[in-house]
Amino acid sequence: MKIKSNLKKTLALCCAALICVTAFAGCGSSTTSSEVTSEASSTDTLMSNEEIIKKAAADGKVGNWGLGNEYEILALLQKYDLPTEYLSEDFTMDGFDQDDITLASAMTYNELGLVKNDYDGGYKYGDTVGVIDMNDEGVAMLEDNIFCTKKFAEENPNTVKAFLYASMKGWAYAVENPEEAAEIVFEAGSSVSSDHQNYMAEEVAKLVTTDTKGNTVSDYGKMDEEAMQQTLDLCKEYIQLEDSSAAKKLKGFTLDDIRDNQYIEAATSSEDGKFGKLEKSEVTIQLKWLPQAQFMGYYVADAKGYYEEVGLDVTITPGGGDISETTAVSNGTVDFGVTWVANLTSANAGGMELLEVAQVYQRSGLNLVYKKDLFTK
Repeated sequence: MKIKSNLKKTLALCCAALICVTAFAGCGSSTTSSEVTSEASSTDTLMSNEEIIKKAAADGKVGNWGLGNEYEILALLQKYDLPTEYLSEDFTMDGFDQDDITLASAMTYNELGLVKNDYDGGYKYGDTVGVIDMNDEGVAMLEDNIFCTKKFAEENPNTVKAFLYASMKGWAYAVENPEEAAEIVFEAGSSVSSDHQNYMAEEVAKLVTTDTKGNTVSDYGKMDEEAMQQTLDLCKEYIQLEDSSAAKKLKGFTLDDIRDNQYIEAATSSEDGKFGKLEKSEVTIQLKWLPQAQFMGYYVADAKGYYEEVGLDVTITPGGGDISETTAVSNGTVDFGVTWVANLTSANAGGMELLEVAQVYQRSGLNLVYKKDLFTK
């Protein structure tokens, strides 16, 4: 496998935070602090999601990274008639740990695991935290997809179909064998620990095989029209573009301006992945971030020889560097990319001619995590 690793900068995903528990001593008996908390919580009632959101918003302590999924947060706040303002999160959960942010954005497969788990880098909160799910709240936006330029798809249809066929085969194997998939990614140069990688693989599998309404998905890469339309509608409502012509263009977008489902339909209906002579046999895909189980399907497809089986020599390029995945695909540096629908939509409004050819994640992976003891009544 060929993986480019000469990134000019690497962003830290998390810092380890240790939580110390001290003993509580009483006259004539010894009671631990956890027992006191347990006794107190048994008489308290957890606030509803609406109450939690309104309290955190009133305190000015709702957080997000502002990298493309803040639109879900804006839609959630507006749903409850709240000001659409949030604090900027960094790439750790320290702000949440220190109560600077009491309702923090957390991807189910990444930050949420760090908050809950006690492995290296974890904050060890366990079940003392709760979550608000964007899917359940009706403001979900679709994330990881595969895209290329419209021109590349038109000029290399067999290559696109073969790439999707092998990639979806890799995703199918990965979701059925998440532990093995996590190990493959870890050996490919994962940026996180093996324990966190295993957690990530299990959670990513859920995003690939479950839709926004909780239904099981077995046709990997499908473009669910309702979920796609909801995502586009939220993009049109909440993405703010400084250029007036780009903003006007965005408002007029339909799904046909950002996606074409003919390639994934051809790929998933094929029995052998043979689509005729490939127009291009050596291709590169740039990920949205560093090597991790978020992208395990592509690493598995390469490791298992699925790309080679269809006649492709694939280079996997990590993201997180100076050139975004949308720019890299648009200028021809790479052939395919992995991005979120909102990022692709913004890029096209700005003049890029990108085309989604497969929707890998079928539901939003964004949650808002909170400490239960801060939201009781």
